[in-house]
Amino acid sequence: MKGRLSYELRLLDREETLLSDTSPLLPFAGAIMGLQEARRRMETIDTRAAAVALDGLAADIERGREAVERGLKPDAGAGAVKTTRILALRASEDATALRQTLQQWYRYYNGYDPMFTWWADQPYKRADKALEGYTAFLRERIVGVVPGADDPIVGNPIGRDGLVVDLEREMIPYTPEELLAIGEREYAWCVEEAKKAAREMGFVDDWKAALEKVKNLHVEPGRQTDLIRDLAYEAIAFVEKHQLVTVPPLARDVWRIEMMAPERQKVNPFFLGGEVIQVSYPTDTMDHQDKLMSLRGNATHFSRATVQHELIPGHHLQGYMTARYNTHRAAFETPFWGEGWALYWEMLLWDKGFTSSPEDRIGMLFWRMHRAARIVFSLSFHLGKMSPQEAIDFLVDKVGHERFTAEGEVRRSFNGTYSPLYQVAYMIGGLQFRALHRELVESGKMSDRAFHDTILKLGRMPVEMVRASLIKQPLTRDYKASWKFYPAGPVRSSQPRSTQK
Repeated sequence: MKGRLSYELRLLDREETLLSDTSPLLPFAGAIMGLQEARRRMETIDTRAAAVALDGLAADIERGREAVERGLKPDAGAGAVKTTRILALRASEDATALRQTLQQWYRYYNGYDPMFTWWADQPYKRADKALEGYTAFLRERIVGVVPGADDPIVGNPIGRDGLVVDLEREMIPYTPEELLAIGEREYAWCVEEAKKAAREMGFVDDWKAALEKVKNLHVEPGRQTDLIRDLAYEAIAFVEKHQLVTVPPLARDVWRIEMMAPERQKVNPFFLGGEVIQVSYPTDTMDHQDKLMSLRGNATHFSRATVQHELIPGHHLQGYMTARYNTHRAAFETPFWGEGWALYWEMLLWDKGFTSSPEDRIGMLFWRMHRAARIVFSLSFHLGKMSPQEAIDFLVDKVGHERFTAEGEVRRSFNGTYSPLYQVAYMIGGLQFRALHRELVESGKMSDRAFHDTILKLGRMPVEMVRASLIKQPLTRDYKASWKFYPAGPVRSSQPRSTQK
């Protein structure tokens, strides 16, 4: 709790810095907030003064726009405001919020107070129109938004200091640079394993050629949901047969399948999961090339590697158990626990022989490379070393993504929906659980089932705290993360153990 509160205070400091950076582009923000704050204090409104304020607001917005326009010129003089795409994007988002605030303020009085409407109607409309036009100017002229087209991917890098703060909150005692090195090392392991599978498929060491073959092994349109159903039951049967985790009968029966809308697939080109697994696959309204890329990006052997990530023993089983045990720990939810757990199962099932063919291994390794690449491109972006377009190219070149799915992945990573460390959390969290499994299960101290059942019942929290609970580690109020879970030497078998017939 102390760590969470400390982090939230530091986030307020970060937000204050962001507001300071964008304030030259929003010189009228204080006037709008002043109107709203006076209303929230329930002050009796002076309708004539409100009309004067609105009239001045429209003029201030226009002057602000002119100053930014001058800043775009090489010979910008005094009073010009220079900006960047990132700052302009932040400012446009803030301007949209300010416009909504002004609209809310106006609706509160309009019609109810006849003198307000008499005085303020026209000045308000001018201010609202000016604010709408200024927001569009920032988005189209500076950010590069084309009306009717997908927004460009800009993102909001938080820098090294921001990453260090976020890592401390997640109880990850590694620097961004050390995590980058881990991502690169994991990626290199995946490449070597992919070469082995490629040789079995007759492609010598050309794992990309093997990947191309696997991409084209997909079910026909309309049949993906049947495949997902069968793969889900296969994973459940496997974990139960090998006594890896307890699957309550209700959890096994209540999950559902839904198809993802085409617009949503631009951000989530693959599965989303939980009690409901949302499936990406081509629809009739997609462009022809996008249909083909979606088919290839959700091929059969790719899907086999991820259905269990989303359902059982992954996210659905997580959600089922955390709704029933230690629910108060939802306050300490972290993607290193949530996504790390699901990714860890991909690793464990590999070790347990869940893959039955080299094509299956290529499918699983594609996702493993993808998670390693997420560490590299997301940290590199926030460190200022990689642009969104370079991240897309990186996924296409290094992982073998279709460009459609690579763009969706990068858009998802940088559109503000997810925290800066979210994409890092998959593999790093998985490696944490893997190290803990090695410490407690492979050493003979716990069985697989006891280990996994206990983690699910403990609830959501940083994985270092899961370890502290399992090994009964004494903790102090000022405890700092110190568990170095990533070893210097090899930690996994080079080939999956064949236990599946």
